[in-house]
Amino acid sequence: MSRFERVRGRLRRAYESGRESGRAGRADPADAPEGTGVATPASPGPVAAPSATVVGAEPPAALYHSTSSRDDADVPHALRIAAAWSWRLIVIGAVTWTLLKIVGAISIVIIPLLVALLLSALLAPAVGWLLRVRAPRSLATAVVMVGGLVAVFGTLTLVVNEFIQGVPELSEKSSQGVRQIQDWLKTGPLHLSDSQLNRYIEEAQGWINGNTEKFTSGALATATTLAELLTGAVLVLFATFFFLRDGNRIWRFLVRLLPVAARWKVDDAGRASWATLGAYVRATVLVAFIDAVGIGIFLVVFDVPFAFPLAALVFLGAFIPIVGAFLSGVVAVLVALVDSGPVTALIILGVVIGVQQVEGHLLQPLIMGRAVAIHPLAVIIGIAAGVVLAGITGALVAVPLIAVLNTAVRRLAARSVPDTPPDAVVVASEAP
Repeated sequence: MSRFERVRGRLRRAYESGRESGRAGRADPADAPEGTGVATPASPGPVAAPSATVVGAEPPAALYHSTSSRDDADVPHALRIAAAWSWRLIVIGAVTWTLLKIVGAISIVIIPLLVALLLSALLAPAVGWLLRVRAPRSLATAVVMVGGLVAVFGTLTLVVNEFIQGVPELSEKSSQGVRQIQDWLKTGPLHLSDSQLNRYIEEAQGWINGNTEKFTSGALATATTLAELLTGAVLVLFATFFFLRDGNRIWRFLVRLLPVAARWKVDDAGRASWATLGAYVRATVLVAFIDAVGIGIFLVVFDVPFAFPLAALVFLGAFIPIVGAFLSGVVAVLVALVDSGPVTALIILGVVIGVQQVEGHLLQPLIMGRAVAIHPLAVIIGIAAGVVLAGITGALVAVPLIAVLNTAVRRLAARSVPDTPPDAVVVASEAP
């Protein structure tokens, strides 16, 4: 027999032996011949369903993959899930409550920093333009800051001067309006007598005299608030200057504190959030300017006093979405009512409502776009929470904070990974 035939025979015998071993392994252990030496694995019997267990016997813990012990298997699945959700929500609520307490304790620092971020987002394009024309960074920041302060204080000066000049005339017309109201109360459907009016006036005066102490304490609190406002204003100026000048380095430093694997996502979310904040602030300024010009034109046409101060008030109020411009417009309606009568007041009210409709259905979607689109319910809830937590300032920063968090969460939750390497985190030149 040749060598080739011997090798072929060995291969055939090995193949047949493997087939016999496989058949023996798949066969039932009772059918296996004795003495073969072939070890057949025990067949895993069917796992009994929970409903097939013996009454009174404990179900095996392996049947419940969400349990860690046999005791947990006795608790209903729905109750275990509810308990798991409950303690996690309690932990989240406790952490959130602690953070709010900490923020409330240092609100005199947190709020100016938030305002400085809003101003930095507004002024960053101007600084970026000066940097592109080869201006030094410190000089560009100083020029933009000084220009912004001149614009703000110049507008405030004009508003105060016009208000001071018009106060005597408005006071006289207000007195006339009060007398007209008294005459209407006498001759109108209420038919109040002079004695009744005098009694109501005396009760009002008594209430004021009885609450003098509260008003005095409120005045002292106001003085303290003015000191805090002055301190906050100084902090806003310094923080805005350094955000505009050194924002790039500050952001890079903060990102490099994170683990290397997390820098990609955080940097991408931060840059997207900064772009959202800038778009929101610039769009809000444009919308506020359009609101102020639209209402101010009608105030001038109908010769309502304080047209410029009221337009400036509408401009400032528009920074609080949905409700700010409307409330400031109501002040214009009241001034028109005192000065020009109910007909003019109704016209101004129609103008305010019309401007609000144009803002909500045309300007906001067109100017802001989908980048900062937030559902109106989220806006209302955010403003209400901001007012409760931090007053007017909270209402001012609530909506941009929601917009920034919305963008950051969406970017962090996205599965795509930026192409920027972890050791070369780069942000926009104007980012804080």
